[in-house]
Amino acid sequence: MASNLPTLSSEGGLSSYLQEIRKFPMLEPEEEYMLAKAWKEHGDSDAAHKMVTSHLRLVAKIAMGYRGYGLPTSEIVSEGNVGLMKAVKRFEPEKGFRLATYAMWWIRASIQEYILRSWSLVKMGTTAAQKKLFFNLRKVKGQIQAIEEGDLRPENVKEIAERLNVSEEEVVNMNRRLSAHDHSLNAPMKADSEGEWQDWLVDEGTDQETLLAEQEELDTRRALLADAMKNLNEREQHILTERRLKDEPATLEELSQVYDISRERVRQIEVRAFEKLQKAMKTQMREQHFAQNA
Repeated sequence: MASNLPTLSSEGGLSSYLQEIRKFPMLEPEEEYMLAKAWKEHGDSDAAHKMVTSHLRLVAKIAMGYRGYGLPTSEIVSEGNVGLMKAVKRFEPEKGFRLATYAMWWIRASIQEYILRSWSLVKMGTTAAQKKLFFNLRKVKGQIQAIEEGDLRPENVKEIAERLNVSEEEVVNMNRRLSAHDHSLNAPMKADSEGEWQDWLVDEGTDQETLLAEQEELDTRRALLADAMKNLNEREQHILTERRLKDEPATLEELSQVYDISRERVRQIEVRAFEKLQKAMKTQMREQHFAQNA
């Protein structure tokens, strides 16, 4: 899966690397589904490779957000690619999510583990709250406009500690550690370069192209769901809707009283209805895929 992937050898090669990975086409939902099935069911390495290369841009985008930790971008990207490959190996297309949505967690986790190992902050600890502090301190400082250099003001320390569920002492110590390693955003990336570090800051907001693509995908899935629901009888539709499609799902007890059946019977109907729904949606996706490629 990792063979023949483009590599980022140094900071100077970043532009050429980004140009190279843009050559790999993005996958349509149906194509991604078929490739994922080919990999999962038949071990098709070519299918896995296509899924990986089509998401290298996602890794690069996420990796840029971690450039402020004083570590080589090439290593951050490499670790992100490792996370992407783990995601592809474990991806289950039947669950209805796109690979990008699933892979983002694996990519970030792999990069963050690398950063934690590299920094070797022994006193930082390894609890979830302390890791959250490490990776969210800058963001929270920006939200509360605590942008002054040096130590934080007492009121800011208190607010950050409450938001991130850590002690005030941990906030002070972490801020000093991070400040000592921060690059000046206006400093040149290289002595002979006009580019500045701030030029590579990533906008955390979603771009309009992505928003449009996500909305189109959501509309498509809603249409598929509506058509697939027609394969269920009235009771199955109601139970599945109440149990899996509501923000606050109904309990088995509540539905057992509605239909005067046992809670176990409600559970069985729910499971059977969900299986029927999945089968119907898969069939529709395949039909769309073949129709578009006929």
